[in-house]
Amino acid sequence: MAENNSLNVRKNSLRAWILASRPKTLSAALVPVVVATAMACEAHTLRWQTALLCILFAAVMQIAANLINDLFDFLKGTDGEDRLGPQRACAQGWISPKAMKCGIFVTLLVAAVIGMLMLLYVIEWFGTGLLLTLLCIGAMCIVFSFLYTTMLSYIGLGDLLVWVFFGFVPVCGTYLVQAGELKPEVWWCGAACGMCIDALLVLNNYRDRDTDRMSGKRTLIAVLGEPFGRWYYLFVGLAAVILAVVVTFPKYATAFMLIYALFHFQTWHKMVEINHGHELNRILGQTSRNILIFGLCLSLAVLM
Repeated sequence: MAENNSLNVRKNSLRAWILASRPKTLSAALVPVVVATAMACEAHTLRWQTALLCILFAAVMQIAANLINDLFDFLKGTDGEDRLGPQRACAQGWISPKAMKCGIFVTLLVAAVIGMLMLLYVIEWFGTGLLLTLLCIGAMCIVFSFLYTTMLSYIGLGDLLVWVFFGFVPVCGTYLVQAGELKPEVWWCGAACGMCIDALLVLNNYRDRDTDRMSGKRTLIAVLGEPFGRWYYLFVGLAAVILAVVVTFPKYATAFMLIYALFHFQTWHKMVEINHGHELNRILGQTSRNILIFGLCLSLAVLM
C-alpha cells in the first residue's frame, strides 16, 4: 500500500516509528507501575532503582506489543482501509513488514536487558528466592504479547489478558521487586487497574464491532452486540472505582476516586452519543486521559 500522503510520513522514518508505537497507549502501561510504586512508598519499601526499571520495562513492552499487533493484523489482512481504528504503520506503508520485524526484535531485546538489570537488584536485595517467579512473569509478558494478536483476541479473551497483564502482573510485579513480598491490598489495586485499563480495549472493540464481525474477530462486543458494549464500557470504569475504594476505605481519600468516576461517565456519555464511525477515535484520547486520572487519584488515595 502506498504511503499516506495526507500525513506526509516517509517510509521507515522516525515519525513512522513514533506513530507505530502509539504513544497514547503508554498510559495503560505506566499507570499500574505508578500505583504499585505509590503502595511501596506508603509501606516504606520504595526502591527507586527497580521502580524506574519497571517503568522502562512496561513502556518498552507496550511499544513491542503495539508493533506486534500492527504487523500481525497486517499479515492477517484485518487492518486494511475498511477498519475504523487508527491507521497502522504496515497497512499504510509507513514501515515495511521486514523493518517491523526488526523493530519488534529490538524492542523485545531492550525489554529483556531491562529485565535482567532488574533481576540483579532483586538478587542483591532479596536473594534468589524471587528469581524463578520474575523470570516466568517476564517470559509470559513476551509470549502473550504475541498470543493476543495472533489468537486470543479472535476468541473473546482480550479482556481477560488486559485484566491480567495490565492489572495483576504489573501491579504485583512492581510491588514485589520493591518490597520482596505481596499483601492483599496489592491484589485489589491490580484488579482495579486492570478494570480501568480494559476500558481502552472495550472502546476499541466497540468502535470496530462491525468490521471485527465481518473479519471473524470474535470479541465480546462483536458477539454480544452494541448494547452490551455500551454498558460494558460504563461497567469496567465503575468496577475499577469500587475495587479502588476497597483498598482506600475508610480513608477520606476515597473521594479522589469520584473524580475519575465523573470523567469516565462523561466519556461514556459521549461514546453513546457518537455510537459508531471514525468519530469514536476522539474518545480514545479521552479514555487514555481518564486512565491517567485514575492512576493519579488512586496513587494519591493510597499515599494519604
